[in-house]
Amino acid sequence: MAFTERLARLRKARALTQKDLAAQVSLNQAQIHRYEKGAAEPSMSALKRLARALGVTTDGLIFEERARGPDDKLRLRFAAVAQFGPEEKKAAKDLLDALILKRQARRWTGTC
Repeated sequence: MAFTERLARLRKARALTQKDLAAQVSLNQAQIHRYEKGAAEPSMSALKRLARALGVTTDGLIFEERARGPDDKLRLRFAAVAQFGPEEKKAAKDLLDALILKRQARRWTGTC
């Protein structure tokens, strides 16, 4: 679902008109209409105010569900790691850190 659709859905779920939402976030109703139609994109400041007024995070407003998290296979693995003891968790963290550093080094040297 696109930002435009998410904004309209969240607004309607809270029984707010475009005018109501605009008043809450110190914008003009026409600007909310442009956001929902995709004719304009909000500034960072406007995004923060919209998210607050709609009771969501800015990530929740901007990104599709799970767009910023790991895929399902990794999510299951992270859930399994959460059950590890402290030493095993540290080993898993150290391994991930090493893989991340290796990937970053490849990107810096242009060998990825």
